[in-house]
Amino acid sequence: MELWNFIYNQLSEKRRVILLTVIECKGSSPGRVGFKMAVSQNGEISGSIGGGVMEYNMVELARKLVSSDTLEPLIKRQVHDSEAEYDKSGMICSGEQTHVFLPLTLSDLETISTIKESINNGEKGILTISPNNIHFKKDDSSDFQVTAFINSTKDWEYKEVIGLKDTVYIFGAGHISVPLSQILRMLEFRVVVFDNRKELSTFTANSFAHQKHIIDYNQVEDLVPEGQNSYVAIMSFGHKFDQIILKQLLGKKLKYLGMIGSKNKVQSIYDSLKAFGFTDNDFNRVDSPIGLSINSQTPAEIAISIAGKIIHTRNGEKK
Repeated sequence: MELWNFIYNQLSEKRRVILLTVIECKGSSPGRVGFKMAVSQNGEISGSIGGGVMEYNMVELARKLVSSDTLEPLIKRQVHDSEAEYDKSGMICSGEQTHVFLPLTLSDLETISTIKESINNGEKGILTISPNNIHFKKDDSSDFQVTAFINSTKDWEYKEVIGLKDTVYIFGAGHISVPLSQILRMLEFRVVVFDNRKELSTFTANSFAHQKHIIDYNQVEDLVPEGQNSYVAIMSFGHKFDQIILKQLLGKKLKYLGMIGSKNKVQSIYDSLKAFGFTDNDFNRVDSPIGLSINSQTPAEIAISIAGKIIHTRNGEKK
């Protein structure tokens, strides 16, 4: 989201921007397909395409392009091998990656605004980048993630489904929720915080969550959509509310479901829920006590342990 905010702000100030996107990679490339970076006409940058000397060189090239009289898309391959005959990146990690450099101007502001709106609202759409332009269309039906082809330097296309972002739903706006929201936002998650307490200082102070809501914990089932983009951290005020929330979410297909609490408290909740027909197979889906076991003590440390487990869940099955 920060990248699109950066582009929107730069274009609003009538500065041109070069959007760099990795549309192909092979081997041990530091930049993966979908990595993006923006370089503004004033030299400012946002995002990353893999780092290192390769990224530095690509940024310098983008700075030259954005200041040139003729703005045209460019495709650039980088080979991470010191023995490569062509397109050496200056890195030796092996593999290669191909970037497209797409100039953006004030005429693209409406498209960027629509992308920002969709991400904020959790709405899915298709981003298309081609030699002709950047295009975004809201579309709830698409189930692919990324597609791309490169036939030549003038004939290529990149498509990506964006907007339906990985979202962490935090139930409980206490002291842990603030650092957890901050860390998760840094990790490019969309963060939604719920609590049933009005005028809670930590709820008000949480400036990192994308959304905050005061709710009735007896009516949470419809607040969390099923799917591989949904992560839940239950850490409300007291095990009574944790149990009420868990009971409604146990049957949903979620990417991650965690609940804070000691082993005794957790087992007590499980024992109570067995009366409603839940079994050990249901409870095995719950990460509880929540987070990585790192002997965390402070709210910030606990937040790091939770974020670490969520990262592991998000990345663990990827090859």
